Amino acid sequence: MELRNSTILITGGTSGIGLELVKQLTGEGANIIVTGRNADALNDTKKMFPNVYTFQSDVSDPHEIKQLYEDVTRQFPQLNIIINNAGLMRLIDLRDTTLDLQKINMEVATNLSGTIQMVHQFLPHLLTKNSAAIVNVSSGIAFMAYSAAPVYSATKAGVHAYTQALRLQLEDTNVKVFEMVPPGVKTNLQNDWPVQPDAGMMMDVDKMVRVAINGLLKDRPELKPTMINVIKLAARLVPELLVKFGHREFKKIRALQDQR
Repeated sequence: MELRNSTILITGGTSGIGLELVKQLTGEGANIIVTGRNADALNDTKKMFPNVYTFQSDVSDPHEIKQLYEDVTRQFPQLNIIINNAGLMRLIDLRDTTLDLQKINMEVATNLSGTIQMVHQFLPHLLTKNSAAIVNVSSGIAFMAYSAAPVYSATKAGVHAYTQALRLQLEDTNVKVFEMVPPGVKTNLQNDWPVQPDAGMMMDVDKMVRVAINGLLKDRPELKPTMINVIKLAARLVPELLVKFGHREFKKIRALQDQR
C-alpha cells in the first residue's frame, strides 16, 4: 500500500496507538486527518503536528459520523485510507449493578458499532479511488476471553470477525482491508487501572505502530507482531490455560475491591 501522499483519516488519533500512527504516518509523507471526542486533546495534537487536520467527532454517534463524512469528503475528496482506531477499554465486574444498560454498552458503541458504521459510511467514497484501504484495529484479546474486560473482549472479537468478512466481500475491488492486531501496548489506556499489567508483557507503542506500517507497505492483511502469533497458537492448543492466565488479573482486582 502506497502511503506517501495518501490522505488518511485516523479515528481516536489524539493518544496512544492513534497518536503514534499520526507521528509515524506523517513521517511517511501522508496527509493526516485526526478525529476524536475531546477538543482539548485535538488542539494538543495540532500543536504537536501542525500539518494535520482535526475534526471533533464521536464514532459512537451515527449522526456525528454522517457529519464527519460530509465535512471530510467535501474538504478532502482525495481521502483514500481510513484507520478505525478509536477504542474504549474498561475493567468491568459484571456483577456491578451500578452500570445501567447504556453504560454497559459503551465499548460496543465505540469499538464495534463505531467501526462498522465508519466503514459503511465511508466505503462508497473509498470505492471511487484507484487505491484505497480500510484498517480496523482489533486486539490480541480477540483470540482469548479476557475476564477483566469482558465487553472489550467481545467487541474486539467482533471487529476481527467483521474485518475478515469485509475483506472477503471487497476482494474484487480496489479497497484493501487490513486488520491491525496489537498485543498489550504501553499507552495511557491502563493509567487508571487498580492493577497495572505486567510491563514485561507489554509492547512499546512506537514498535507496534512500526510493525503495522511496515505491514501496510507490504500489503500484509494482518498487521501484527510475533507475539500475536504466539497468542493465536495458544488459543488453538491450550485455550483453557490461556483464559486462566488472563483471569488472574480479574482475581487481583476482585481481591482489592473486597479489601475496601
